[in-house]
Amino acid sequence: MTSTRPTRRLVIVVRADPVICGHSGEARNLAEVALQRGFDDVRIVTWPIPTLQAAGLPLKPLDTVLPYSPGITVERPDPVGDYKVPDARFYGGLVGRLVELFTDGVPTVAMSLYLTPHATAVADAVGVARATGLPTDVVTIAEAVGSDITNVVRTCVEEQQFGAAAHVLTTYLGNDHCVAVSEFTKELIVDAADAIDARHGTVFADRCRERVGISYPAIDSRTFTGLDRSALPDVLARRGLTEDGYVLFLSRVTKAKGVDDLIDGYAASHTRHRIPLVIAGTGPEADALHARAAASSASDRIRFLDDVDDAEKTFLMAGSAAYVLPSKPRPEFVETFGIALVEQMLAGGGPVITTATGGIPEAVGDHATIVPVADPMSIAQALDDAVIRTSPEQRAAMSAAARDFAMQFDREHVFDRLFARLESSDDGPVIAA
Repeated sequence: MTSTRPTRRLVIVVRADPVICGHSGEARNLAEVALQRGFDDVRIVTWPIPTLQAAGLPLKPLDTVLPYSPGITVERPDPVGDYKVPDARFYGGLVGRLVELFTDGVPTVAMSLYLTPHATAVADAVGVARATGLPTDVVTIAEAVGSDITNVVRTCVEEQQFGAAAHVLTTYLGNDHCVAVSEFTKELIVDAADAIDARHGTVFADRCRERVGISYPAIDSRTFTGLDRSALPDVLARRGLTEDGYVLFLSRVTKAKGVDDLIDGYAASHTRHRIPLVIAGTGPEADALHARAAASSASDRIRFLDDVDDAEKTFLMAGSAAYVLPSKPRPEFVETFGIALVEQMLAGGGPVITTATGGIPEAVGDHATIVPVADPMSIAQALDDAVIRTSPEQRAAMSAAARDFAMQFDREHVFDRLFARLESSDDGPVIAA
């Protein structure tokens, strides 16, 4: 009888679908490429659906989540313990399942997206696995995203919570490989570490400069470049839209995304007399932005969509006359890359209008109109330039150049650059994109 025991495993620990977040999509993309690259057991270990719902995270409708390929298993470990350990129950379930995966003798790469708490869970599980004396062959990768620093480490620095900051950075650096999703994210990490070192005499910053490499988010380019454009008119018609006939915002609806500035800029533009503004997405600012739009002079020209699934998203991007994401830095969030911007460039829709916030320049290069942060009048001018003063031929040429640039973030390229360097040294080399 032929054995079905796996020979090579990839485990990704992340807030996965149905969470609306570019990094949940990144986990899916890395998992799919892993199957093509010889991993015969690929697992995404994440949180139970009710836990994600209770956290208040923006979530896709469950019936719109696309299936994973055969060979990818999504695990949502049950909590361990009873009501007397409310938060730790779910963490305990996560760590416990990872220990089981790490002690069955299968060579494993364990990758955590978001340091808190995923990298901590992997570190705890590896420590327990090795302490059992059972066969343990695990290589760890920790990928830091923006909120790890803006929402955790920098808050610890500002509030002088040395222990918590030291815990995050020590756990991060304790991985075999440390990467960040952009050069900007690495700079955030080093700056925060510098502040800790200056106050406490530690040496985190130098270690971060030496150890942390860059691995840009992995995006499935074929989802966007392979779009069946013959279906585009029908898909848009179901929303009462036409190709090249609307301005699009499609992302999480939060303060940091600058939707308030977009509403005000659109209302001040001449573009509003030609085509509507479509705001697609969900998030904590939805009610406030509905009210802002209703009070604007363009209230009858602004539409909100809160039920867009992954398949429709691509069509909406491809059919837009312009895509606007006027992100702005906030204490709780800074755009450390801009996955949605790359997706728009791959989809081949209208010109991108955005800001130079955080890692956005790395995502768009020279292929976007950059406006100042929190400047509605500049958004109005950029919209009029893109929609009214740019010919269809010019827009097509801009779109083609943007797509060529964005192809460097294709999931296969990103995966191969990351994993090609896992064995480049014996002591955890820098992994650079």
